[in-house]
Amino acid sequence: MSSMNTTSPQSIAYERRWWVLAVLAISVFLVVVDNLIVNVALPTLQSELNATTTSLQWIVDSYALVFAGLLLAGGGIGDRYGRKRTLQIGLVLFAACSGMAAFASTTNSLIFWRGAMGIGAALVFPATLAIITNLFVDPIERAKAIGLWSAVSGMAVAFGPVVGGFMLEHFWWGSVFLINLPIVAISLIAGARLIPDSRNPDAHALDKVGFLLSVIAIGSLVFTVIESPHWGWGSQKSNLGFGIAVLTLIGFVLFESKKEAPLLEVTFFKSARFSAATGSIGIAFFCLFGFTFLVTQYFQFVRGYDTLSAGVHTIPFAVGAGVTAPLAARAALKFGTKRIVALGLFNMS
Repeated sequence: MSSMNTTSPQSIAYERRWWVLAVLAISVFLVVVDNLIVNVALPTLQSELNATTTSLQWIVDSYALVFAGLLLAGGGIGDRYGRKRTLQIGLVLFAACSGMAAFASTTNSLIFWRGAMGIGAALVFPATLAIITNLFVDPIERAKAIGLWSAVSGMAVAFGPVVGGFMLEHFWWGSVFLINLPIVAISLIAGARLIPDSRNPDAHALDKVGFLLSVIAIGSLVFTVIESPHWGWGSQKSNLGFGIAVLTLIGFVLFESKKEAPLLEVTFFKSARFSAATGSIGIAFFCLFGFTFLVTQYFQFVRGYDTLSAGVHTIPFAVGAGVTAPLAARAALKFGTKRIVALGLFNMS
């Protein structure tokens, strides 16, 4: 910290680091909340667009499929071409596709624009975390910052149905997408002024083969999980989809392990600590998104709640996530990460 020139852009950004965190929190809230904001709109979309059950599922899942498939590549692009630039391009793309989705006249066009929004989200999400780890150099401050980032991510999952329910109660279904535009504008204007540019100075050219293999592996896995309930989990189509995912993943690992500048340093997974941490966060987000998706459908289709009421009933979960995440980050510094993670997973179960 002492080596920073007090008049350099990096120094100014460091002094404003908590404001930078606020901008990044807004950005990550936006892309996470859109995973579930449309859930409460499904009954409305079914009547307005004459959507079939399969179409409704893809309106929800097209965003998640593209987001997940490109997430790893999005992080690599930010490291190589600049995290601030990647973040801003992702936000612009996200806003443009949100505007198009709001005025979609068919289910197919809505599915397409939701998928395109996932491209923007895949650029934004990893860039926010990379900027935080680069800017917050003090380990204690970094833990607090990541804790707040995690809290916002968790709250966004639960607040998605709340925001969606409120918009549908007062406006038409396209408003759940148009609400993204002013939020993106705030993030872009504030980010242009506050966020410092950073990249990996040792980054090589983008690993195109690794990028392609990762997209096929993750994309085929997510696609098959989405479609298997319709195909049958033991059907030929499901087996083929899972087979492609597994074989491509093996190919990705073998290729990346021999690559001088890989998209993902797979040797990290030789560390039991790293693998356990990665697996834990994967399980946590799987449960988080799955629970929120199912409970909003339960509130609407089983309990008969209206859109706003269904969303409001997820607020206790959002409050719990928002309060616990920063406290957990501080507790991990005091009691150790293993104990806190184990406690969290036990509580979820």
